[in-house]
Amino acid sequence: MAGNSLGQIFRFTTWGESHGPAIGCVVDGAPPRIPLAEADIQSWLDRRRPGQSRFTTQRQEPDQVKILSGVFEGVTTGTPISLLIENVDQRSKDYSDIKDRFRPGHADHTYWAKYGVRDYRGGGRSSARETASRVAAGAVARKILAQALGSAFRVRGALVQIGPHAIDRGRWDWAEIENNPFWCPDAKTAEKWAAYLDEVRKEGSSAGAVIEVVAEGVPAGLGEPIYGKLDADLAGAMMSINAVKGVEIGSGFAAAAMRGEDAHDEMRMKDGRISFLSNHAGGILGGISNGEPLVARFAVKPTSSILTPRRGVTVDGRDVDVRTTGRHDPCVGIRAVPVGEAMMACVLADHWMRHKAQCD
Repeated sequence: MAGNSLGQIFRFTTWGESHGPAIGCVVDGAPPRIPLAEADIQSWLDRRRPGQSRFTTQRQEPDQVKILSGVFEGVTTGTPISLLIENVDQRSKDYSDIKDRFRPGHADHTYWAKYGVRDYRGGGRSSARETASRVAAGAVARKILAQALGSAFRVRGALVQIGPHAIDRGRWDWAEIENNPFWCPDAKTAEKWAAYLDEVRKEGSSAGAVIEVVAEGVPAGLGEPIYGKLDADLAGAMMSINAVKGVEIGSGFAAAAMRGEDAHDEMRMKDGRISFLSNHAGGILGGISNGEPLVARFAVKPTSSILTPRRGVTVDGRDVDVRTTGRHDPCVGIRAVPVGEAMMACVLADHWMRHKAQCD
């Protein structure tokens, strides 16, 4: 199976299945002498870990990471970093009823069409379980970027919409995302989401979401002008996250409704440097970072595994109704917030190293 790696210089490859013995990743290209311990990675994995509220899957996975290689005496050695996360709460029997059925909204049919075989236990590689490996890789990327760019650099994500209910951006408070189970920067909207998702769960259904990821402290100059644009790579990385169906940078699709004088970010000199008076471009112009915060949003479809019977087809071509039992997220977008942060960090680490290799 090709297509399991991301990046050029900073590059990671994920492996493992939802109900296999373990998942993990191999991170290649990390510079030597970067301080790295399992605790540096674990803190980010704990943010994505399932079972932390009634609004996420109740699968109980500690997501305890082990560093198998690439670190010696507390620092990276420049060799591949292998990371292992054991699966300890598999319930494969939950999926025995659908082993010969293609569920609507899942990758069952497409994996079968491509490979002629599929791991039906929780979706195998197509499960959101795979994203824990991305978060682990993102933790390594953050360590690299923190050392390279200093304390001004940070990546933060927030959930800005669940179903039809979007936040009030006038009430945006980054501190609030730690006070509710949704990573929501708007306390009042978080209360509305709780009631909405309780209703959705009782009905055996699911809801979609929109996540916004912001990177601050990114210098101007990262990215390539044509193929390998920073925004193109960011869009590809976000689009690769399970269940994502749309990505936008800066004002994104809303820019289509603007006039030119409103959409283009004007400039002035401030404290000896170019300052932008707005950020509709999302921190990227011509595929290259302009020094403003990078802003990306992605839309996550409603979780495909629902209790409501839906029409599907069997492996041998019979029409059937499919009802997916087991433990599932009523809104998989909630746990996608730390995943989006990780993908932003990985792309930036790769582009920073590519920039250093070409321009320094």
